[in-house]
Amino acid sequence: WLYVTARNKAIDILRRRQVKHKIDNELSALLNSEYSLAFTLNELFSEAEIKDSQLRMMFACCHPSVSADAQVSFILKTLCGMSVHEIADAFLTSEDTIEKRLYRTREKFREQKAKLVYPGAEAMAERLGTVLKTLYLLFNEGYNSSHPKKLIREDLCAEAMRLGILLTENGKTDVPQTNALMALMCFHVSRFEQRVDESDFIVLLKDQDRTKWNQYLIAKGNYYLNRAAEGDMLHDFHIEAAIAALHANAKNYEATDWKTILQMYDLLLHRTGNPVVALNRCVALGEAEGYAVAIDALKNLKGFEGNRHYNMALGEMYFKLHNTAQAVSYFETALTLTTSAAEKNLIQKKLSEAQTV
Repeated sequence: WLYVTARNKAIDILRRRQVKHKIDNELSALLNSEYSLAFTLNELFSEAEIKDSQLRMMFACCHPSVSADAQVSFILKTLCGMSVHEIADAFLTSEDTIEKRLYRTREKFREQKAKLVYPGAEAMAERLGTVLKTLYLLFNEGYNSSHPKKLIREDLCAEAMRLGILLTENGKTDVPQTNALMALMCFHVSRFEQRVDESDFIVLLKDQDRTKWNQYLIAKGNYYLNRAAEGDMLHDFHIEAAIAALHANAKNYEATDWKTILQMYDLLLHRTGNPVVALNRCVALGEAEGYAVAIDALKNLKGFEGNRHYNMALGEMYFKLHNTAQAVSYFETALTLTTSAAEKNLIQKKLSEAQTV
């Protein structure tokens, strides 16, 4: 449903665009000049040009005078409406760091009198990576929202997918990493209706009814992943999408190819050094090689003591090893570290199960 909504929204927006409005408001001066008339019309009707105003502004904000992370933060705040707290959560850093980054970015633009204008089709390739990372982080915030009352924000996911679809429909941006990101999003969204139950309680992956996963979206994910395999480049999105594909296409939790998933996490961790990847790798390690091995690996991670997912993972693994005292301790710690109502309900449920064994 979300994919169809995003696609239809993209198509509707393109169909509704009124060339007269664009001419009157953006291009009138250029069209009044004989010198610029031909060039302007060519750009307006060129298949290579981005017609969607939101995407055009994203490419415009990828200004080379600031770093890629600064560009992404600026776009998320200015164009996507994400809060400083949400952006900090996306970058695994503090709100103060993001505040300073945004301030420096605005000052840099002001000092250099930088014009944030759409750079044209030929400049899209060098800016595409930043736009794709922005869509990735926007989708992630929707998929696992930091909002205290909303675990899933469908609006953010739909917008990320809408823009991703438009990128796959443009010859300049329809590249392997774009298709890999679309595959990743399709696989994740296929499980939306099973991630929470009727009481808005979180349903863990192993407990989800896979017969109710969206098979259309899984098929679309497989399609985009096959498209992403064209060419000889490997992007982090390829690996993440491949991991998601193994989950989405497994008949049940027990049939999941955890050893291959672990190998993919090893590769992804080697490429990125991302602490979240390291944490997720430990979860896969527990399923592939045993929970005791995974507990040792988790305890070797540094700086996660104040992370709710870290404490939840340890609590779950101790519980599966029937060490309820340790499980209760980590669940209780996790409970103090989340503001999400859905997560609190899940942890309370886990605590109750551990305390009654």
